[in-house]
Amino acid sequence: MEFGTEWGVSPLALILSIISLLIWVVLTFLRGAFWQLLAFDDDISRQESLPRWPRVAVIVPARNEAETIARAVESLAKQEYAGELRVVVVDDHSDDGTGALAREAAERAGAGERVLILQGAALESGWTGKLLAMRQGVESDVAHGADFFWFTDADIEHAPDTLQRIVQRAERDNLDLVSLMALAQANSFPERLLIPPFLYFFLKLYPPSRISSRKRKTAGAAGGCILLRRKALKRIGELAAIRGEVIDDCAMARAVKRTGGAIWLGLTRKSVSLRTYRSFTEIQDLIARTAFTQLGYSGLALAGTLLGMFVTYLLPVIFTFSALAVVWRLGLAAWALMAITYLPTVRFYRMSPLWAATLPLAAAFYTYATWVSAVRYWLGRGGQWKGRAQAPVKSSAK
Repeated sequence: MEFGTEWGVSPLALILSIISLLIWVVLTFLRGAFWQLLAFDDDISRQESLPRWPRVAVIVPARNEAETIARAVESLAKQEYAGELRVVVVDDHSDDGTGALAREAAERAGAGERVLILQGAALESGWTGKLLAMRQGVESDVAHGADFFWFTDADIEHAPDTLQRIVQRAERDNLDLVSLMALAQANSFPERLLIPPFLYFFLKLYPPSRISSRKRKTAGAAGGCILLRRKALKRIGELAAIRGEVIDDCAMARAVKRTGGAIWLGLTRKSVSLRTYRSFTEIQDLIARTAFTQLGYSGLALAGTLLGMFVTYLLPVIFTFSALAVVWRLGLAAWALMAITYLPTVRFYRMSPLWAATLPLAAAFYTYATWVSAVRYWLGRGGQWKGRAQAPVKSSAK
């Protein structure tokens, strides 16, 4: 107490401001350099030819994707790939004409014979709808004999060289799983405030340098673009091994790495998500779908996360406006490190550097959305996707 009295500083405020700064020192220098995006930007990677191009089957699970399916299918039909390529779109009980629109898009692209449209099978107990659709695509005649499966979403428009690039990387580096995070839309104000942080938080949770390390257990992937070797899929026990997973992309990456596979995650601007978010509510739903799942449906983990977000992202801002010199300097230093590490993500989205200072606002929103995710789970509406609640019921959660 004498120290606090002598310097006119509350001991609690001083301790918390030091903790906040230490957190950011650790994140900046000891978290796998997750914020240095150039290190895993696939758009600047070297390109090379292969003596043999493996056969690839593209699997597209689609449910009520009338707004985006045509552009997605056309981009797949126009892939400049030297090997054999077939596309399977599994229409997962859409009621907006998704299947017909996909078929028309394939015909317009002159790829009617290479694109198969399947009607989704009835939902089976223990399976999420998306994974069941993916299994149906994998087991189709068109996919028989494929060396790789390319899982992609019905709202992603790929550049013509996307498949060639990821196959090259997989073959060159002997990888079992290669994944790219497509560029999300960041045009509206809610998107510009909240979508770049989505990428930032994901990379902080799953640093790509640790994902690619064969010595670390960290495993992550982006479901919009996953190239998976058939042998690796067989080794993990097929898709049945992850059939009930809501965060299926990361579950797949964990399964591959756990069974001795090598994986890699990168970024690209060339593959673009066509999904737009016009309101804060839509982005809230995006976050709430999987936030509590990520925490293992644990109330204790939720409490720790809410507290951690407050100390990490909000306290530095609060302390920056303190009247006490030592406290505001520590708070400002923490906020500065926060902005510095966020800046590469802001620039990746080609936005003004001024947005780097807004990460605390986004963090507050994500904290609220995480709470909403927990409440929805407790009400039996967890893991909402296309009208389905996919999270396990509360009584069965561990």
